[in-house]
Amino acid sequence: MNDMNPHTAGSACENTAGQRKIYLDQAATSCPKAPGVADAVYRYLSGSAVNVNRGTYGDAYSLEEQILDTREQLLKLFHFTSGRGRNVIFTSGVTASLNMLLKGILRPGDHVLVSSMEHNAVMRPLIQLTHTGVTFDRIPCSSDGTLLLHEAENLLRPETRLLVCLHASNVCGTVMPVQEIGDFCRKHNLIFILDAAQTAGVLPLDMERLHIDALAFTGHKGLRGPQGTGGFLIRDELAAQTEPLLSGGTGSISHTEEVPDFLPDRFEPGTPNIPGILGLHAALSHLAQTPPGEIFRREMELTDYFLKGIRKLDPEENFIRLAGKKTTDGRCAVVSLQTVGVDMAQAAWELDSRYGIMTRVGLHCAPAAHKTLGTYPEGTIRFSFGPENTVEEADAALGALAEITGISSRKEI
Repeated sequence: MNDMNPHTAGSACENTAGQRKIYLDQAATSCPKAPGVADAVYRYLSGSAVNVNRGTYGDAYSLEEQILDTREQLLKLFHFTSGRGRNVIFTSGVTASLNMLLKGILRPGDHVLVSSMEHNAVMRPLIQLTHTGVTFDRIPCSSDGTLLLHEAENLLRPETRLLVCLHASNVCGTVMPVQEIGDFCRKHNLIFILDAAQTAGVLPLDMERLHIDALAFTGHKGLRGPQGTGGFLIRDELAAQTEPLLSGGTGSISHTEEVPDFLPDRFEPGTPNIPGILGLHAALSHLAQTPPGEIFRREMELTDYFLKGIRKLDPEENFIRLAGKKTTDGRCAVVSLQTVGVDMAQAAWELDSRYGIMTRVGLHCAPAAHKTLGTYPEGTIRFSFGPENTVEEADAALGALAEITGISSRKEI
């Protein structure tokens, strides 16, 4: 399973009925997980499953060292050279991280800029905050999801405080121009928060060069760690402006009932997801052995093959309509499409039940993105690839689409 060769790897597995399945829903969560992840979780839970920051004995101290090393690996991965281990905050994932950041930073009267491609992990907290006096505007994107950053100048107000956006769309894979966004934020003295749910571990991210003030990441997608892991990296000056969303015991300064004013304790009350963090540690250790850019290269090679296959099947898009970019330029390995004349929920069900191909259908928790792409309210069927998917699996998906849409009965493939 470690082989990156597109013809020898694979994500196929068996369900409880013994049917062989092909997993093409990597944008939801990675499958399989990185080598060593399951073992790390099992070793902890079946061995000395002690707590952290709450024991004055060797096993607790050893555990703290592993967690600190996980923080250090994340600093290195995201090139946060001005940060320290304390600047890495563990949460259950991107959604929790964005809630903590947005609700902790923003105050009544503040104004926010977002893209028109955002996931509900950004939009629902912002909509909640509008009831407290926060306002926001959406920076328009073109019909393929490309950000029209020049239009942001017209949306600026004296009270604009923050810009938050995703790095890549979970719907169609379009990648945002984060360098230009970071430069824009620095020029206008805005806080820049980046949602790296779809790109952490796949696309290079340099917090210093990109002028990112806080980066939210998830552990279970491109990093290939366990579900329920993730967090955010935050600069000291922004952390000082951020009110904790949660508070409680931290194992530190227990003589006072005040919330700690130091990191990471300020934002990490309660017992952390220790099994998950140790699994994430194993995933990061495996990722560190991979040459930079190799995973992205492999995923885009397969995405290119799949996109070309779709265009070959149906060059006029009479049966299959692609959403977003038609080529691999400016995108990641997420492909959305609509089956013209065939109900997409039915098509997705057939992909799974008849062909054993797992995808995701619907609005993908991102109605704004679908409105931008012109696929609202119907949504799309989403195919998303990981480093262990194969050409053979892509061929199986293309053949299944040809049969489900009726292409194979109308033309020679």
